Amino acid sequence: MKKIKFSIADILLFVFILLLVIPQTRMPIQVVLSSVKMQFFSPSPLDKEDQAKLSPFSYKVSALDGTNTSIKIGEDKVTFVGYWATWCPPCIAEMPSIQKLYDDYGTSVEFVLLTHEKPEVVQRFLDKKEFSLPVYIPRMQAPELLDGNSIPTNFVIDKSGKIIIKETGATDWNAKKIRTILDGLIAS
Repeated sequence: MKKIKFSIADILLFVFILLLVIPQTRMPIQVVLSSVKMQFFSPSPLDKEDQAKLSPFSYKVSALDGTNTSIKIGEDKVTFVGYWATWCPPCIAEMPSIQKLYDDYGTSVEFVLLTHEKPEVVQRFLDKKEFSLPVYIPRMQAPELLDGNSIPTNFVIDKSGKIIIKETGATDWNAKKIRTILDGLIAS
């Protein structure tokens, strides 16, 4: 009978797969993998011919405290719109970079982070991670151009309503390239 030999790589692969099967370890592993991906990819502007223009509209939302409000999109202010969830590993991975961007651009860029989760779940997540991002629950269907069929999906919209960036999946929003784009959009 032939004896089976396992290499260290085989054992590590087996352990990795086993950890992915266990629910308690799956999420942290997926967050780490998304974070690694983010180190190599940052969003780029859409090609000029792909930059669709939104008609200005007021996004009807509820703040986490239940207050109903409307946020103007595509009218005189650069806007960052993001669809996310607390249970989504790529969303969790990119949130620190969005927080850093918000810390520096929160007064000159309108940040609108949208989720369909219960406000208390979202607030607990934000408190635990020490995020101060403006998160809302949508109270209307988004225009088709802002339809985020998967999460995370994020948009950067210029002052006239043109979608400059549309990015799906975890990405580094605090990258120098993004900051340069935002600086240009704010100055125009």
